[in-house]
Amino acid sequence: MTSFNSVEDLVLVAGATGGVGQMVVGKLLEKGLKVRVLTRNAAKAAEMFNQRVEIAVGDIRQPATLPAATQNVTHIISCTGTTAFPSARWEFEQSPNLIEWGIIYLNPKSSEVKAKNSPAKVDAQGVSNLVAAVPRNLKRFVFVSSCGILRKNQFPFSILNAFGVLDAKQKGEESIINSGLPYTIIRAGRLIDGPYTSYDLNTLLKAKTGGKYGVVLGTGDTLSGDASRIDVANACVESLLHPNSSRKIFEIVNQGQRPPVINWETLFSELE
Repeated sequence: MTSFNSVEDLVLVAGATGGVGQMVVGKLLEKGLKVRVLTRNAAKAAEMFNQRVEIAVGDIRQPATLPAATQNVTHIISCTGTTAFPSARWEFEQSPNLIEWGIIYLNPKSSEVKAKNSPAKVDAQGVSNLVAAVPRNLKRFVFVSSCGILRKNQFPFSILNAFGVLDAKQKGEESIINSGLPYTIIRAGRLIDGPYTSYDLNTLLKAKTGGKYGVVLGTGDTLSGDASRIDVANACVESLLHPNSSRKIFEIVNQGQRPPVINWETLFSELE
């Protein structure tokens, strides 16, 4: 198991106020690790995490905001993302008119529909921007991706990818892999449990998975099913502590009987 230097090591969490990101921050703080969060809303982050984290104001869609945020970080966990289907979270540059909605319906991956927070802007370009800004001596880049990346033409992933979310996440994965940085890519199943948006760090630290299923890891994009946000967050944090999770890509879902304790070292050691 890797030992963190509590003085020198600093973990940057991107997407820290999202469902998985909140849990990641909570788990890191629980282990006594230093955390910096990358956020567009400093007040929200300060309230959510009771001012127990460093706050860097920035936006992965805006490359100029990232060098200051990534300065001196030793590890990065990226939990960024947006909705798979068009929603207010896509931040359309203007309300789509009937013609534009027609474009979305007939050609959902068309670039003619302008949105500031689409999967292409966040999961592809945004992740690429973040990779370009990180220190070259980074110890690990952890990225939360999605099951189905290699099965985009198969049901149900073909439906999930109707608006290009899996295409975008795959581009994000590729930018990380091609960077030469040590990485762990976690392809999560359909997220359940949470998100915890109470702005209460104590709630985050006490959160337990509501399911009674065990944690299953797989490689080759073969698994399907639900994945607890809590278990995905744990996988992110634990992967930093275990060298045998480095340069690995794996899926995570909840299946089978849950043991009293999840042995992450064993789970990671069984990855091919």
